[in-house]
Order: sequence, then structure tokens, then C-alpha cells
Amino acid sequence: MPDQDMQEIQRKLAIELFNQTWDLMDKPDRSQAETDRMINSAHASRYHWGEIGTPLEFERGEWQISRVYAVLNHPEAALYHAQRCLDLCQANEIGDFDLALAYEALARAYAVAGDLEKSGEYIERAMNAAEEIEDKGNREYLE
Repeated sequence: MPDQDMQEIQRKLAIELFNQTWDLMDKPDRSQAETDRMINSAHASRYHWGEIGTPLEFERGEWQISRVYAVLNHPEAALYHAQRCLDLCQANEIGDFDLALAYEALARAYAVAGDLEKSGEYIERAMNAAEEIEDKGNREYLE
């Protein structure tokens, strides 16, 4: 299979797995099997983006993984992936909506960890970053 074909397959898988993760996160009565699938699909999406994507997709994947672990009340994993998200934004000069989301991920992860002071600090950073978001829809989504 030519390299370009494999890249297209990985791109499609990354998108499908990302969307599948959201569907499972939104499901109020997930079974244990669906919870496992949600975790695995988030990591699998990030894996495929890691093979063919850009730092933007890498950090969005880390953000989603952090969100999954926050939803599941796993603070250590949520914090790890939220920090990876912020690190990728900073290392690659990614700002705007994605930087605000990185701060939001850290706020959520610290809240799950029970550190409301740190959570509040990152909420403030997220709100300040939101003021710089150019797209009104993205700004409203974050807020």
C-alpha cells in the first residue's frame, strides 16, 4: 500500500475515533465496556494523529484524552494529558482557541484532583485567553 494511502487511512481513523470518543463521553448511561472503548478510542485517535498529523492535532488529542479522564474522575491521568496539551501549545506557538482549551483542561483536571485553588488559577487563565479568541463561536463555546 503506498504511503499516501496509509496516511489517508490513518487520518480517517483519527477523525472517526475522535468523534466516537465524544459520542461515548456524551452518553449518560455508559456501560463498562463503553467506558473502556471511550478510553481506548481517545488514545487510538491521538496515536493516528501522532503518525500523520501536526502539533495542532497532537494537542487536541491530548486535550480530549484529558477530558475523558476528567469525566471518569482519574485526576492523575487527566493532569498528565492536560499538561501535555499545554506543553504542545507552548512549544509550537499554538494560541487562540487551543491555548484557552489547554488552560481549561488543566482547570478541569485540577478540579477533579480536588485542588480548587489551582483549578481557579487555570480558569482565570482560560478566561483571559478566551478574550483573545478571534472566532466568536469558539469564544462562546469555551466560555
